[in-house]
Amino acid sequence: MSFVEFFLSAGCDSVAHAFKKSFLAAIWFVFLTFPIMVIRVNTIENTVAWHWERMAYVAISIFFGSFVWRWLLARKELKKDETREESKVESLLTRIQSNTILKLVAVGVILLAALAFPKVFNLYQTNIMISCLVYIVLGLGLNIVVGLAGLLDLGYVAFYAVGAYAYALCNMHWDIGFWYMLPIGAVLGAICGIILGFPVLRLRGDYLAIVTLGFGEIIRLVLENWGEVTMGPSGISGIDRPALFGMKMGVIASTQYMYYIMIGLVIFTIFCVNRLQNSRIGRAWLALREDEIACQAMGIDKMKTKLMAFSLGATWAGMAGVVFAAKTTFINPASFTFWESAIILSVVVIGGMGSIRGVIAGAIILILVPEYLRDFAEFRMLLFGAIMVLVMVFRPQGLISAKRKIYKYEAANTAGGANE
Repeated sequence: MSFVEFFLSAGCDSVAHAFKKSFLAAIWFVFLTFPIMVIRVNTIENTVAWHWERMAYVAISIFFGSFVWRWLLARKELKKDETREESKVESLLTRIQSNTILKLVAVGVILLAALAFPKVFNLYQTNIMISCLVYIVLGLGLNIVVGLAGLLDLGYVAFYAVGAYAYALCNMHWDIGFWYMLPIGAVLGAICGIILGFPVLRLRGDYLAIVTLGFGEIIRLVLENWGEVTMGPSGISGIDRPALFGMKMGVIASTQYMYYIMIGLVIFTIFCVNRLQNSRIGRAWLALREDEIACQAMGIDKMKTKLMAFSLGATWAGMAGVVFAAKTTFINPASFTFWESAIILSVVVIGGMGSIRGVIAGAIILILVPEYLRDFAEFRMLLFGAIMVLVMVFRPQGLISAKRKIYKYEAANTAGGANE
């Protein structure tokens, strides 16, 4: 809905009310920021400078910002009662996915671009993309727990830390390589998921979130204070990067090698999560998310279903932790704070819970946008927060929402066969 349509549909009274509210917001904001924006005291020369033009800039920007915000909210309210239509991005993706030729062409173009990325861009850009790919794997793992099973996990970073420290300690003490520890990290993550899930999955909602948050903090504090084993706050350095058939590589070659490893791991994760989502256990997770009581009444063991979700989600976190330790060659407990869990959860929620494409889009936005906004210095996180607020207000279902599959059962024509 454009501004003209807003004026025509809202009526004179509503438009006048919107102007009045925006005007009052601008006046109030000017009053609040007057001492900061207008008055400038020079304590060296004992002079006061008055910048009245700044007051005009603040008033105009707040007035138009408030009016645009009200227009967007009115547009959202008018669309709420209408039949939900796919966004342009979603409709394009649906059209590509439904056409086999277009799907193959799109996959081929994405693969070629991904393979050529480290050859085209510099080492810094490749490192950023590796971090983005790690968060894609983490987001897809948490998507099993939060997006499919509907279990709010705020301590997901604990499984990430288990994989990283498992590789770091085994490499430091017994010189075990990356490729041996990658499956071991996955198994350790799954075991920790079962250990955590078994006693706490009787809880639901906020209680489950608080318990998982406490588990994540317990793991971090153990890593920080058990200095004899984990080296405490000093961390572990000198972790080996993955080797290619036993050959050691330089920084550039090993970074590119790590990038291609992450491309393979992301493809493997997408394949596994997609197969799980369309399997019987995936449908059980969706049923559990929608209505736990009805799910149990249909004969689904909710405890085993939840444990399966927790253990599988933790599996990908364990593998991502091994990759993280190999990439940075140094880890300490400060790398596994609650902020990491919040970022991974934001990737899932903003991208679209239950949507593989949405999680990938969310990881790209939440990891790459702050990096490329570094030129804005202190305003970087302010812009980052504003983007998140706008997405949550106007796209609460996520950037690319999950499409529910429809299973249609057609009974065979047994009556016709009997007549024959």
